[in-house]
Amino acid sequence: MNHLAAVDWLVIAVYLAGVVLLGLLLGRGQRNTRDYFLGGRNLSWWAVGLSIVATETSAVTFISIPALTYSEGGNLTFLQIILGYVVARLILAAVMVPHYFRGDVYSPYELIGRAFGAPARRLASVFFLIAGTLAAGVRVYVTCIPLQLMLGDWLGAWFRDPLLGAVALFVALSLVYTLVGGIRAVVWTDAVQFALLVGGGLFLLMYVPTLLDGGWAGAMRAAGEAGKLSWLDLGANVSLPPFTLWMGLIGATVMVFFTHGVDQLVVQRVLACRDVRDGRRALVLSAVIIFPLFAVFLLVGVLLWVHHAQAGSAIALPESQAGFKQNDFAVPIFILTQTPPVVKGFLIVGILSAAMSSISSALSALASVSVMDLLRDGLHRGRAEGYYLRWSRYATAFWGVLLVGVALGSRDVPLVLNWAFSLSGLTAGAMLGAVVLALAWPGRRAWTVMAGMGLSLLVMILLSQWTWQPEAGGLTEVPRVGWPWYTLIGTGVAMGACWALDRLAPRARPPAPGGTETG
Repeated sequence: MNHLAAVDWLVIAVYLAGVVLLGLLLGRGQRNTRDYFLGGRNLSWWAVGLSIVATETSAVTFISIPALTYSEGGNLTFLQIILGYVVARLILAAVMVPHYFRGDVYSPYELIGRAFGAPARRLASVFFLIAGTLAAGVRVYVTCIPLQLMLGDWLGAWFRDPLLGAVALFVALSLVYTLVGGIRAVVWTDAVQFALLVGGGLFLLMYVPTLLDGGWAGAMRAAGEAGKLSWLDLGANVSLPPFTLWMGLIGATVMVFFTHGVDQLVVQRVLACRDVRDGRRALVLSAVIIFPLFAVFLLVGVLLWVHHAQAGSAIALPESQAGFKQNDFAVPIFILTQTPPVVKGFLIVGILSAAMSSISSALSALASVSVMDLLRDGLHRGRAEGYYLRWSRYATAFWGVLLVGVALGSRDVPLVLNWAFSLSGLTAGAMLGAVVLALAWPGRRAWTVMAGMGLSLLVMILLSQWTWQPEAGGLTEVPRVGWPWYTLIGTGVAMGACWALDRLAPRARPPAPGGTETG
C-alpha cells in the first residue's frame, strides 16, 4: 500500500465504480433469457470481437505471459502457439459459425443434443461446467495478485486470509453488473477493458527501456545473448518446456477449435452477433489482434528480466509452500515499485479490467449452460420465461461463490498460465470430439458418444499426471505431455472410442414386417 499515492487510489476507485455503473446501465431492460444470455442477438460485431480477445487474454495475459519470458530459461517460443490461435480462428469463421445460426441456439452443446439426444447434451454441459469453473477460478487467483500486494495490510485486518478477502472483493465487483446486465453488459464493458489492457501493455513496452542501461537496443542485445529472443523451435518433443512450432500449428490449432468453436466462454459472444456475417467478422477481428497483443506482453517480460538483471527488484518474488518462486508476481511488483503516480493507477486498472472481463465472462457462460442446457431443457421444462430469467441470476451468483473457492486452491501452482490451460484441456477433447461427431457423423448411437467422452476425460486425467515410458518399464512422472497437445489427444480418444464401440457393439435389429422389434 505504501507504493500507491492518493491519486492512484482515486484512479482505481473511479474506474471500479465507473465500470460497475456502466455495466448496470448497459444491461437494463432484460426481459427474457434471450436478452440475458444473447443480448437479443443484436450486438455489434466489432464489440464482440474485442470482447472475445478481452475474455481469452484476461489477467493471465497481463501477468502470466510476461512471466513466461521473465522466468529462467524463458523466451519468445510461445509465439509459435499464437500462430495456431490465428489459423484456427480463420478456419472456424469459415466452417463453424454458420452452424451457430441455424435455429435459436444458446450454446454449442445444443448441436450435440440435436444429433445424439438430451443425455449427451447434458454430459457435454457438465464437462464444460467442471472445466470452465476450474480454469476461471485460476484466472480469478491471478487477478488477486496485485490486490494482495496493494491491500495486504487492510485485508489482513478484516480477513484471516488476505487472499480470501481479495478474491471475495473482486468476484463481488464483477458479479454486480453481470448479475443485472447479462451478456450485453459483459460485452460492452469488455470492449472498454480491452482498450485499458492494450494501453497498459504498450506503456510498459515503451517505459521499461527508459530505466535500462543502453535503452531498448541494450536490452535487446542482453536478451539476445541470454537466448531470450529465440522464437522458433522445430523440435519434436511433446513435453513442456519448450514450446515448438508443431505444438502451435497442430496442437494449438486444435485447441482453439475447442476454445473458440465449442467452449461457451467464447461461443456465447459469437451467438450474440446479428447473423453469420457478423459472427465471422468478430472471429476474424480477434485473429488479427491476437498475435501482436501476445508479442507485446512477451516482450514486456523480456524487458523486465533485463531490468531485474541490472537493478534487482524492490520486492522479492514470493515463494510458494513448495519452495519455487512465483514469477507471476513480477509485473505487479514492477508496476507498484517502478512506475510514476497516476500511470501506476492506470496500469493497476489495466490488470483489474482484464481480470473483471474474464470473471464476468465466465459467470455469464457458466450460468447460460446451467440454465439453458440443464434446467430449461432438462429438470424444469415448460416454465414461464420469467422463471428462467430469475434462475439465470441465481445461477450467476452461485458460480461466483464457487469461483472464490477454486481461486483459493490455485495459490501454490508454479506458473498460472500452464495450470489454467492444463485444467481446461482435460475435458476439451471430449467436448470437441462430440461436436465434430454431431456435425460430421450424426448417425452414431448416443451411448457410444457418451462413452467416448468419458474415456477421453479419464485418459486426459491420467496423461496430465503420468507419461508412458517403455524403457522405464512402466509409468513414470516426467516428462509430461504439454498442454498444447491435450485437446488433440482428447479428441482422438473420444472419436476413436466412439468409432470402435459403434463397430463392435451389436445394433438392435430393425422391426420385422408386421411385427415388433427384436434382437
